[in-house]
Amino acid sequence: MTVRVSGEAAEVARAEAQAVLSMVRDETRRGRLADVVAAVDGGEVDGDDADALAELLDLGLSTGRVRALYGPDGEQAALALFRRLPLGKELTDSARELTEALGALEGRRIERVTVNAVGPGEYGVTISTEDFEVVLRLGRAGARLATIGA
Repeated sequence: MTVRVSGEAAEVARAEAQAVLSMVRDETRRGRLADVVAAVDGGEVDGDDADALAELLDLGLSTGRVRALYGPDGEQAALALFRRLPLGKELTDSARELTEALGALEGRRIERVTVNAVGPGEYGVTISTEDFEVVLRLGRAGARLATIGA
């Protein structure tokens, strides 16, 4: 899957990759980051470069670094790019699938909602009706349906 990178998204992606590249000492990692910079400069990323770029953007977006350095417009450009990369598409797809599954609760009276910590950055959400229960998992891997049943 090839993703075009241009405009402000390319500027943010290049700057983030170069910032991390300037601090990394491991030669393998440096080579991977240099490949990302070259791909962004070429206007397209795919394969390992797309995965590495998604990791960089994920870190920068989740820590607030991208917004702090590039402002709201830079953040929005980075988010739009992230959503088009494989990791971002996976998260978007998992949210869409979860929304479809939650449709089973439509029109039912919610009797109970509980949230519990499953582990670091991972939460379970249980939504119960009189005759139905849905258990969701929310975390770094996305939003997903754990169980659904009566």
